[in-house]
Amino acid sequence: MEEFTEVSDTLFIPLRGRIYSTENFPEILKDEEALKIKDKLPPEKGKQSQYTFMASAVRARNMDRYIKQFLDKNNNEDCIIVELGCGLETSFYRNDNGKAHWYELDLPEVINYRRQFFKETERCQFIEGDIKQVSWINKLKLEVGSKPILFSAGGLFHYFPKEDVLKIIRNLCQFENSELVFDTLNHLGIKGIKRYMKQIGHEQATMYFYVDDGNVLVKEIGEPTVELLKEEKYYCEIPKSDLDFTTKVSMRVSDLCNMVKMIHLKLK
Repeated sequence: MEEFTEVSDTLFIPLRGRIYSTENFPEILKDEEALKIKDKLPPEKGKQSQYTFMASAVRARNMDRYIKQFLDKNNNEDCIIVELGCGLETSFYRNDNGKAHWYELDLPEVINYRRQFFKETERCQFIEGDIKQVSWINKLKLEVGSKPILFSAGGLFHYFPKEDVLKIIRNLCQFENSELVFDTLNHLGIKGIKRYMKQIGHEQATMYFYVDDGNVLVKEIGEPTVELLKEEKYYCEIPKSDLDFTTKVSMRVSDLCNMVKMIHLKLK
């Protein structure tokens, strides 16, 4: 197995959430590709609850929704999906429309590990790179040109200081006809997720970035073309009737306090 940093080692957390949902709540998220590699994963470091498993599954469901909307909107065009910090994500298999081109970016050690489970295809390519660097951006710009492009960043920005995230988004503004969707926390959520990471044995994967107000974030980015398209509650549209009582309460409290949210930006 590859040697991972504390941050890149967290790539197993969302995968296990998607497996849990597939086995128990497929009406929320069904991920057959994730289920195929269940028996090949290393042991868990700590214990998760139904809520923490489902938080990861809901992130994937939310990302899928935005990706599908983008693909539908650009159905007659050769559009691009770029997954930032892809880890062991399987959204290509859940959302591929047979037309779009996908690029999956992560650190070299993560991509090397990813290759053990998933193969590149003509329309789904891996990129070994550091999201904070511009070398991968320069290369990708040459390949995609002015095609409509959606960047997705699931469970990623939390791990970076605010100035790093702002710089990353400004760099993404170099792409024409581009959008970005990501999940984030507010100041209450960042405190809660730090406790959760300690619970599952990842307390050294420090988290920094949060967003209390998407409009304020846009101003801080400082690029004139950036526009807040949507800021929505994380659990607002998932079916909750079959979930445990404590899970439902946790989700409702999270939404009530805007602790976790989705943000969709038009970049350029």
